[in-house]
Amino acid sequence: MSVSAEPVSELVDLLTLERLEDNLFRGQSRDIGTKYVFGGQVLGQALSAAQTTVDNGRHVHSLHAYFLRAGDIDHPIVYDVDRTRDGGSFSVRRVTAIQHGKVIFFCAASFQEQESGAEHQAKMPQVPQPEEIAPSPAVAPQVLAKLPTKVQRWLQRGGPFEFRHVHPRDELQPPRRPPFHQIWLRLNEAVGDAPELHQALLAYASDFHLLGTATFPHGISYYTPNVQMASLDHALWFHRPFRVDEWMLYSLDSPSAQDSRGLARGQFFSRDGRLIASTAQEGLIRVVHDRASAAAVPAKD
Repeated sequence: MSVSAEPVSELVDLLTLERLEDNLFRGQSRDIGTKYVFGGQVLGQALSAAQTTVDNGRHVHSLHAYFLRAGDIDHPIVYDVDRTRDGGSFSVRRVTAIQHGKVIFFCAASFQEQESGAEHQAKMPQVPQPEEIAPSPAVAPQVLAKLPTKVQRWLQRGGPFEFRHVHPRDELQPPRRPPFHQIWLRLNEAVGDAPELHQALLAYASDFHLLGTATFPHGISYYTPNVQMASLDHALWFHRPFRVDEWMLYSLDSPSAQDSRGLARGQFFSRDGRLIASTAQEGLIRVVHDRASAAAVPAKD
């Protein structure tokens, strides 16, 4: 399948921030068909901002974030980095994302020099290889025409990542099924060897399909007209070196949903079975009986 490299270069540009001051950065926003700024964009940009203030060969090993307000797609986001600590082996940065004078997101990221030590990992699930899984079929034109404009744009977009779902689900007419999901994914074009860029790109990609796993037992999805969904927090741990332009398995599960919130967890494995990153997210999953209210009110109000 021939894939344009343009979405990849656009994403790399999106994660390359404008430096306004020593610890102050500005990032642009991109409309990919979601109602508000995609959470992965803010995660990736915040990590990029933090990375720019860390030197001495230290790389991020963990990131913990909270989404406070929905981001405005039509305006840039300013990232304020606090150089919280530079110790003998670790550095910590706190990043605040600001838009229209209000904090919409903040996170803490920890960086470490590479060290040797005790090592073990979870085993990768046994699943078909990506070449054995057919790409997701395009939505039929007659079905697409009945959907809202933003949903149409999301479903038609040629994104920077390719996804191969081990057990595909019809998101427009979702069945009820256990909250487990496995997806092969990779960036559609090679992007060089800088580990910082691969980490920022993985932070971006980690927000795809994560919270959606918590909807599986309930027969709903992001596209269900009377459902509001939004990320509330996000944690990401980097374990081993990796490349996002090579196939990775994203293995997801959701242990709980309650009080209009769902918890989802994920593990990224390289093709040769190395556990390269882990993630967790709690998000809002609110079923609103009035469809007009569901569409008009920001999910976090």
